[in-house]
Amino acid sequence: MSASQSRARVYGGLVVGVVAVSWAAPLIRFAEAPSLAISAWRLVFAAVPLLALALWRGREELSALSARTWGWLVLSGVALALHFATWIASLQYTTVASSVALVTTQPVWVTLFAWLALSERVGRRGVVALLLCLAGSVLIGARDFAAGGTALWGDVLAVVGAILAAVYFVVGRRVREALSLGSYVGVVYAVAAVALVAAHGAVDAPLTGFPPRTWGVLVALALVPQLIGHSLLNASVRHLSAPFVAVAALGEPVLSTVWAAALLAETPDWVQLTGGALALVGVVLMSREESARQPPPPDLVPAAD
Repeated sequence: MSASQSRARVYGGLVVGVVAVSWAAPLIRFAEAPSLAISAWRLVFAAVPLLALALWRGREELSALSARTWGWLVLSGVALALHFATWIASLQYTTVASSVALVTTQPVWVTLFAWLALSERVGRRGVVALLLCLAGSVLIGARDFAAGGTALWGDVLAVVGAILAAVYFVVGRRVREALSLGSYVGVVYAVAAVALVAAHGAVDAPLTGFPPRTWGVLVALALVPQLIGHSLLNASVRHLSAPFVAVAALGEPVLSTVWAAALLAETPDWVQLTGGALALVGVVLMSREESARQPPPPDLVPAAD
């Protein structure tokens, strides 16, 4: 496979991952279950097959990990669990467009954390891209901030979810340098699932007794946004910078808004459309920044015959 084909494969996987993740918010709205239960079952259904595969194919790799690496894996899993718990809860208080737009302000936090932990920097064009994406997300959620009440609480939860998602992205970037994707997601999803089930037991909320349609939605959440979407985003982080992957993920609020309009009758107004346009411009700018700033990663350079 040539370098250009390998690069196209990586970027194609990132696009599919963003589209898959964008279905999460609309699907969650169809689930008749508490937000914490939705978070827990989404991770449980995704973690079981991935952990089994990781233990089967990566047993030696996992047994050779240091205590420090295990600590990073646990931190990543807990951050992922808290991200889902806060973000899914936000959808009970605010619209899909506002919640997803605010949770995807994570590039701002990713850039900060990546600079502190990974010494990654972005150029002037990248900074402009981040500001455009942030402006678009804030514009989409502006009316909820002005409205206050439960909508404001939903916005706060979405922003907290963005910060936790940034921690998950940056820690994943560090750990994936020495760990295969299968082993990484198998362990991290399992840690997140255990954390959410434990939290569920602590608040004594029901984990069962839901209608059949809800169980179907929970399985779909595990399959599409989690197994397909997040796994592809994790694979992208190995080849592309953490800020770029997070900025590319800003395609999620635009697509989620489209799905919500079609399926939930949440028609976006001109404010939301303008915010989505700003986010897309930011994605394009960061894409150019990425291609100009980084040479092809070693993984994408074909081996000599």
